[in-house]
Amino acid sequence: MYAAVILDKGLDLPLDYALIEKVSVGTRVLVPVQSSLRKGTVVALKDTPSVAKVQPIKEILSEEALIGPDLFRLADWMSRYYCTSFRKILKVLLPATIRKETQEKEQLFVRRLLPPKKLATLTISLRENHPSQAKVLDALIKRPKGILLTELLEESGTSRSPVTTLEKDGILKIDKLQINRSPLEDMEFFPTKPKVLSDEQQIAFDRIIKNLKSFQTHLIHGVTGSGKTEIYLQAIAKARKQGLGIILLVPEIALTSQTIERLKSRFTEKMGILHHRLSDGERFDIWHGIRKGDIQIVVGARSAIFSPVKNLGLIIVDEEHESSYKQTDEEPCYHARDVAIMRGKFSSATVVLGSATPSLESYANAKAGKYTLSTLMKRAKNASLPEVKVVDMKTEYAKSEGFTLFCSQLIDAIKLRLEKGEQTLLFLNRRGYHAFQMCAGCGEIVKCPHCSVSLTFHKKTNHLACHLCSYVIAPPPTECPLCKEVATLHFKGVGTEQVERTLHALFPDIRTLRMDADTTRHKGSHDLLFKQFRSGKADVLIGTQMIAKGLHFPAVTLVGVLNSDGALNLPDFRSGENVFQLLTQVSGRSGRGDLKGEVIVQSSLKGHPIFQHASKEDYKTFFNEEMEARELFAFPPFSRLTKLIFSGKNEGHVKQIADTFHRALLKNLPSDFTLYPVIPCGYAKIKDNFRFKLLIKGTKPLLLSSILMQLRLETHLPRSIRLLVDVDPTSIFS
Repeated sequence: MYAAVILDKGLDLPLDYALIEKVSVGTRVLVPVQSSLRKGTVVALKDTPSVAKVQPIKEILSEEALIGPDLFRLADWMSRYYCTSFRKILKVLLPATIRKETQEKEQLFVRRLLPPKKLATLTISLRENHPSQAKVLDALIKRPKGILLTELLEESGTSRSPVTTLEKDGILKIDKLQINRSPLEDMEFFPTKPKVLSDEQQIAFDRIIKNLKSFQTHLIHGVTGSGKTEIYLQAIAKARKQGLGIILLVPEIALTSQTIERLKSRFTEKMGILHHRLSDGERFDIWHGIRKGDIQIVVGARSAIFSPVKNLGLIIVDEEHESSYKQTDEEPCYHARDVAIMRGKFSSATVVLGSATPSLESYANAKAGKYTLSTLMKRAKNASLPEVKVVDMKTEYAKSEGFTLFCSQLIDAIKLRLEKGEQTLLFLNRRGYHAFQMCAGCGEIVKCPHCSVSLTFHKKTNHLACHLCSYVIAPPPTECPLCKEVATLHFKGVGTEQVERTLHALFPDIRTLRMDADTTRHKGSHDLLFKQFRSGKADVLIGTQMIAKGLHFPAVTLVGVLNSDGALNLPDFRSGENVFQLLTQVSGRSGRGDLKGEVIVQSSLKGHPIFQHASKEDYKTFFNEEMEARELFAFPPFSRLTKLIFSGKNEGHVKQIADTFHRALLKNLPSDFTLYPVIPCGYAKIKDNFRFKLLIKGTKPLLLSSILMQLRLETHLPRSIRLLVDVDPTSIFS
């Protein structure tokens, strides 16, 4: 027998090796490659090798397969669909911490073997000739139940040597303790009971549990606050009674803590949390706990869909419309929602998608009968939807004879909430203090030298920063970089920092919290801010889109949307859909408790249909109008898009290679595909890399992927040029 092995680094194609002992597909191995040893994964077993001279596997690194048959089938589909080498797919399936073989965490625990009186006598006798041993015993006497070795050495002020000697003499014992590095280990949760489902919820729930052990995709379209989470919880409880494993995906780390809180209040069993803020050790322990079957409920961001859950029976994708489920910066550019559906198919698991604003693709699939559609039109506990007012900011600017951050209605509404002791959310999707710095003389904007974007001013740190590459100018310049005039530079635009400062100027005693990428850099910062706000330690939460989705704050009765016009002007066919989703989601944070909610949307485009539909949470009218426009131009869901991005340091060379690839595609693509010309990306330069894109539109994505795979092999792109293939892109602008 021989094994086909794909290396972690280097070659994309498998290499054949002779077996030194029995292995299975998915096993990790160490193999010789020329004069070095490399790690890899067994992807196939065969009777005859593909080459005459075959070396044996050097070492088997895992006792059993780390990738199961269902995940291998998923990997094969992903490789073909997303036009990506199998090696890159395996990198996603096996996290870096697993490939690096981070060791399980062990700590040493010291306990005494002698009774207290004998130990005290021995300590006195050792004091003169072996003072370090006496110090160790002094510390042990104070800890009758034992002590961690690291703490013992710290308290006694000694080295490991006297402890080892005392162990040899039979005076104490050192045991190995397995440490659980789960972030949930020391957290306490208040238990809750399942709620009585409404008629709409019950129908959706019954449909889901009817076929838990077979593949079926369900779409729950429920207005904000309609109780989708309660359906998830009760479906999970039913699945666990049947011994099935569960994966629950959430789009943001910000939502993870709230979801975990709801799950842990209902289920006492072990759970796994997976997201990018975990340490290597935490990820290692959780991943292996899932693989061994110790953890059967997994919650996490998009990569959690690859968890090796045993007997997987239920996959839930909450807020399925969210673009954060799409990986865009490296291959494979997969969408976790679509991968979830295919994993459900290969695992015979039920898939549940939930959203108040489903993606047009998902809703169209449900309307066509590919998914089972359940609709929730009422909020839980008969709570009413908030009253939404769209304020014309052109009128407000005229009244104030210039720019104003808050309209008079919003100021009055915030004041009223302060008097009543209720809470407010203010949404602005731009962090920093000012959006950019511009010369009043020549109109030049201070830009990042490495990226094609303007620099954002941050007042607290008094610097200009690039939000793409983190380049910083501190302090901001006083001379225009173009015309060299002094004192002509002025700041323009508004960010969350300025909103917070302006609020304090208007209401000196107001208590605020700000949530954006600047205030949530550190591990646990999301949880801390949410707990502070939920416990009433702030009157207003100001934030970017991370506060706009899925969060539940019963005391919030006012939501202010400060500016959402800019996103409507992006040259992207999804811009209207994105704005509708964002407005509906952020509006849905208001009035989720017993108190009536209010939403004030500030806009200079008050008459735009998007604002009218979002203010009424009228998804169906929006869907019908948007589908008409999409069909007219044959955009998704009436076609499938693929975006190719070419990048490199030399602008002319990148453009030349992109044009060459474009010509090759023209020769190879069937006539029913539409190939667009090569143009610069929306962000034409990032981190000194110039970027060009070309779009391909068609209805046969697997055929296109096979053509692209073949062209990649034949074209031999230079190492200096990177090609990124993005199938089903969420944006055609960037």
